[in-house]
Amino acid sequence: MKLLIYYCKDHKHWFYLLLVLFLMLLCLFYVYQMNVEPLLYGYLLILFFFFVFIGSDFYKYILGHQQRSSIREENIVSALSIEDMTLAGQDYHELLEKMDHARVEAIMENENQINETMDYFTMWIHQVKLPIAGMQLLLEEEQLDRKSIQSQLTRINQYTDMVLAYLRMYSKQSDFLFRDVDLDDLIRQSIRYFSTDFIARKIHLDFQPTNQSVLTDEKWLVFVLEQILSNALKYTPVGGSIRIYINDAKQLVIEDNGMGISASDLARVFEKGYTGFNGRKDKKATGLGLYLCKEICRKLEHTISIESKPNAYTRVLLGLDRRRFRHE
Repeated sequence: MKLLIYYCKDHKHWFYLLLVLFLMLLCLFYVYQMNVEPLLYGYLLILFFFFVFIGSDFYKYILGHQQRSSIREENIVSALSIEDMTLAGQDYHELLEKMDHARVEAIMENENQINETMDYFTMWIHQVKLPIAGMQLLLEEEQLDRKSIQSQLTRINQYTDMVLAYLRMYSKQSDFLFRDVDLDDLIRQSIRYFSTDFIARKIHLDFQPTNQSVLTDEKWLVFVLEQILSNALKYTPVGGSIRIYINDAKQLVIEDNGMGISASDLARVFEKGYTGFNGRKDKKATGLGLYLCKEICRKLEHTISIESKPNAYTRVLLGLDRRRFRHE
C-alpha cells in the first residue's frame, strides 16, 4: 500500500491527464447533445486502457524499487538491470556506476595505505629495538659510556621523528607555517643534534655560513636537514669529512666523502622503501628517509637532488629559493 501511495505521488500527472480526458468528453457530450451511452462507453474504454497501463508501469516501479533496495543492502550497482530503462534511468545508472567505481578505488587506496602503514610500523619496531638493545648492553657495563648512550638515544629520537613525519605526511590537515628564517640557525640546530656522532666518529665538519634567509617551514626543513646529515654520517667512514656550503647555483649543498651511491641506485633513491645496495649492507636502513625528504620539499616548494660517485663523494643539493608563498 505504501508503494502505491508513493507511485501515485510520483505519477500524479497521469491522473491529471485522465481527468482532462474525462472533462473533454464531458464537454463534447454537452456541446453535441450526445447520448449518455457513448459517453459512458468512452469512459470505460479510457479507464480500462488507463489501468492496464498503470498496472504495467506500477509493476516496473516495484521491480525498480526492489533492485534499488538490493543495491542499498549489497552495495552492488551491477544488480540494477538497465533493460527497459528510460533514458533518465540509464543516465542515473551510469552515474551510480561511476560513483561505485570511485568508492571501490577509495576503499582499495585506503586498504593499501593501511597495509603500507602496518608494514612500516612493523619495520620501525624492529629497528627501534636495535638502539634500545644497544643501550641495555651499555648499561650492563661497569663504566657507563655517556657518549655511546647519547648516540643511541639520538637514534631512537630520530626514528620517532621519522614516524611522526610519516603520519603527518598523510594527514588531511596541513600544519605548515611559512615564515622567513635564518638558514644558518637551522643548519646549526641540525648539526648540534648529531654533535655526539660527529665527535664519536671523528668526522670533520666544514660548515661555511650561508648568510641567507629563506621562506619555509622551520620544523619541516629542520627534519629534512637532519635526515640528510644522518645519511651523511651513516655512510661516511670514521675520520671522514662532511661539508655544508652554498654552490654557484645558490643551492645548499651537504657533501660527504663516504662510500657514494652507484648510478643504478641514484635514480631510485627517492622512491618509497628503496634502500639500494648501501641500504642493504646497512641493516638499519628503512628506505623512507629520502622519500620523506622529497615529499616534504615538494610541499615546501623546495627542490632536492643528489649527485654521487662511488667511493668518492655524495652531494645532496637543496634549492630553497621559493618566495611566492604568502607570509603567515
